[in-house]
Amino acid sequence: MSDASPSEPHDPLRPLRYLWRVPLVLVHIVLGILLCGLLLSWTQQAVMKNGREPFPHRMIRAWSVALLRIFGMRARRFGTAQRDPVLFVANHTSWIDITMLHSQRAACFVAKAEIASWPLIGWLAASGGTIFHRRGNNHSLSTVMQVMVDRLRAGRSVAVFPEGGTGYHGVLKVFHARIFQAALDADVTVQPVALRFARNGRRLLDAGFREHESFFNNIVRLLGEAPMDAEIHFLTPVPATPDARRRMAELSRERIAAALEDRQE
Repeated sequence: MSDASPSEPHDPLRPLRYLWRVPLVLVHIVLGILLCGLLLSWTQQAVMKNGREPFPHRMIRAWSVALLRIFGMRARRFGTAQRDPVLFVANHTSWIDITMLHSQRAACFVAKAEIASWPLIGWLAASGGTIFHRRGNNHSLSTVMQVMVDRLRAGRSVAVFPEGGTGYHGVLKVFHARIFQAALDADVTVQPVALRFARNGRRLLDAGFREHESFFNNIVRLLGEAPMDAEIHFLTPVPATPDARRRMAELSRERIAAALEDRQE
C-alpha cells in the first residue's frame, strides 16, 4: 500500500503560492459569476445530443479545469464516462470533488441544503443545477429523489455521494442504497467514479477535509499546497438489479475502493 501519510513538513514555497493563487482564484470566481449570468437560462435545459455536449456544459468543464489548475491540481481522467443521462456515484472527501467531476462531465449534484445559504457558492451551485437535500428529513429525500428522476428522464446526468457525507483519512464509508432507486425509476445507467488525489504517484489521504476542519480552512490550506494530481476514474457501470439496491450500492463501493487502493504505480 503506497498511501502517503498526512504530515506538515516545512514548505518554504507556500507563502509564494498564496501571492499568485489568491488573486487568480478571486478573478476566476468573478468569471464564474459572469458565466452563470450569461448561461443561466440555457444551462438548465441543455442536454447532450448524439453524444455531443452542449456549449454550457463545455464551459462548465473548462471553468472547473481552470479552477483546479489555480489550486495546483492537474485533472487526470481514467476510463470513459457514459453518455448522458447517467447516475454518477462517487466517493466524497472534499468540496473540490464537485469541481473534479465537473472538469470531465457537467452533472446535477445532490448536496446538503446548508450549501444553498452559503454566500456566493450557494448561488453558483444552484445556477449549476444542484439539487439540495436536507439531511435527516424523509420528506426532503422523497422530493430530491423525484427531482433526480425528472432530471434523468429529461436527459441530464446526476451525480451523488452515496456515503452521505465526507470521509476522512481515506476511509470509504458505507453507501446508502436508497439513492440508487432514482436510476431504476428513470431506467438509466449507474457509473461509479473514484476521486483520488496523488503526488509523484503516491495517493494523498489528507488533501480533502480533515476531521473538524472548516470549509474556509480547507480552501486556505489547499491554496498553499504543492502541485498534485486530481484523478477522476470512470469505472465499469453497475448492472441494474431492481430487487437488490443494496447490492448495487455494495458493488459501486467495491469498484471505487479498488480504484482508490489498488492502482499500480
